[in-house]
Amino acid sequence: MDLGLEGRVAMITGGSNGLGKQAAQTLAREGCKVSICARGQERLDAVVLEFRAQGYQVQGTQADVTIDAEAQRFYQNTVDNLGQPDILVNNVGGRRGSAVFEEMTLEQFQEGLDVNLICAVRLMALVLPHMKSQRWGRIVNISSIYGREYGGSMDYMTGKAGLIAFSKHLALQTIPYNVLVNCIAPGSIDFPGSSWDRFQQNNTAEVVAEFIDRNLPAGKFGWPEPIGEMVAFLASDRADLIAGACVNVDGGQSRSLF
Repeated sequence: MDLGLEGRVAMITGGSNGLGKQAAQTLAREGCKVSICARGQERLDAVVLEFRAQGYQVQGTQADVTIDAEAQRFYQNTVDNLGQPDILVNNVGGRRGSAVFEEMTLEQFQEGLDVNLICAVRLMALVLPHMKSQRWGRIVNISSIYGREYGGSMDYMTGKAGLIAFSKHLALQTIPYNVLVNCIAPGSIDFPGSSWDRFQQNNTAEVVAEFIDRNLPAGKFGWPEPIGEMVAFLASDRADLIAGACVNVDGGQSRSLF
C-alpha cells in the first residue's frame, strides 16, 4: 500500500533506539525525510550513519527535549536542513518515580510529567503553526496502555493519561485545518535497553514465563515494528478520518474496553 508520504518531513523524538528508531525507519522507508533527536550523541550518530547507508535522508540532533532551548534547537535544525515538518512523532517517555506514593518525591513526579507530557506539548506548539497554514499535518503521540488503565509508576501513568487527553482536545481544534492528532498505546514492547529487556535480564525464566502467561495473551512480548507501521499509517492520508483516537498496539494485553 502506497501511503503517499514521499517527500514529507518527519520529526521523531527519541529516535536512536526502540520505538522511535523504528518509527523513523518506517517513515524513511515510505519516502519521508526524517529528523531524529536523542540525548546520547554516540548512539545518535550510529543511527544516522545506518540510515544514510540505506539511502534514507536523515538529520540527527543531540537534544534533551525536556529542556525548552534544546527542543527549539531540534525544531530549528529540522527546518534548516530538511524543511518545515509535516509530521511529528512524540516518542520520548519513561518512568521517573515510583508506583508507591510515599516512595516518590515531588521532583520525580515533575520529571515524569516533563518527559511523558510537557515535552510533547512543547514540540506540538512549535510545529502546529506551519501545519495549520499549509492545511496538512500529522501528529502521532506515543502513549501507553497504562495511560488508559492502571499500571506502571504514578508519574508515568499520569503523564501518559494526560497525553491521551491533551491529544483528544487538540485534535478537535486542528482537524478543520487537516492537521490530525492521534495517540498510539503500546503494550509491553521488548527491545534492547527497554524496561522489559531489563525485566527479563533481572528475573528468572520462571518469573518471566509467569508474567507472560498472566498478562500477554499473545504469549510473547511485543516488538517495535508494528508500532512503526501504525505510526506510518496514522501519518498518511489513508488515515484521513482518524483524529483524536488512541490505538492500542498491545497483542490484546490491555483489559480496558475503551
